[in-house]
Amino acid sequence: MPKIVDNQEWFEIIKHKEYLYVIRERLDEIDPRFYTTYTNLYLVIGAHSALLIDTGCGLFPLKPIIKDLVVGKTLLVINTHSHFDHIGGNHEFDKVLIHKKERKQISKPRDITFLRDSPKEVVKHFENKNYILPPVKEIQPVIDNEIIDLGDISVKIIHTPGHSPGCISLLTNKNELFTGDTAHYGMMYLTKKTFPIILSSITKLLDLFNDSENIEIYPSHEEFAVSKDLLVDLIKGIKNIDKIWDRKIRDDFLEAWVLSDENFKYAIF
Repeated sequence: MPKIVDNQEWFEIIKHKEYLYVIRERLDEIDPRFYTTYTNLYLVIGAHSALLIDTGCGLFPLKPIIKDLVVGKTLLVINTHSHFDHIGGNHEFDKVLIHKKERKQISKPRDITFLRDSPKEVVKHFENKNYILPPVKEIQPVIDNEIIDLGDISVKIIHTPGHSPGCISLLTNKNELFTGDTAHYGMMYLTKKTFPIILSSITKLLDLFNDSENIEIYPSHEEFAVSKDLLVDLIKGIKNIDKIWDRKIRDDFLEAWVLSDENFKYAIF
């Protein structure tokens, strides 16, 4: 990747539908040790309001990008959970919504000094922030089944813990399902003790297809606009981890065991 000098070069902006933008950044260009290529942010634009789902790593300013896409609309911002690659741009916005179980995590500065020894030069842009992500100004906690009204588009919050206690997914009335880090192809971060919790959350999402088979899944990493096969494959994969446990390799950076199957890699803490 060529040297990145500003946000226009850093963010890839995809107009996926008339009302849906995908804003991507390269997590592997920040640090390849996370085994993840893309972080996907989503912007859903309704009749009177727009919803930004996650704010990325905070390497370059995000707000100017979003501002140009939501002229004349009220902007709402929500975090699917509180990990650094989803909250980095929070401080650019006046208020951020997040599940009540993770409001404390975004209320204070986030230390990201673990990125200092990344092999990628672009992380030096964090030096002027002393490898600290500033906290959000105002937090609005949300709960399971809460509805966000954007005008002609409504967004339902679905609590899907497992990856973290306050992980949420979001379902629009137009059948887009944003799964955050609860389900995506590529590297899944899990703990063995929370396997039953994450499996319950994924099953909860799969049950949504009983009402509509036309749901498209938009994860926070890697491929987007995927089918329910993602959920089916992930349930099978997690249930099979014990059977392939002897393939595990210790990863000192992640302080986790890493193993893989045909669809996923897993970091098990």
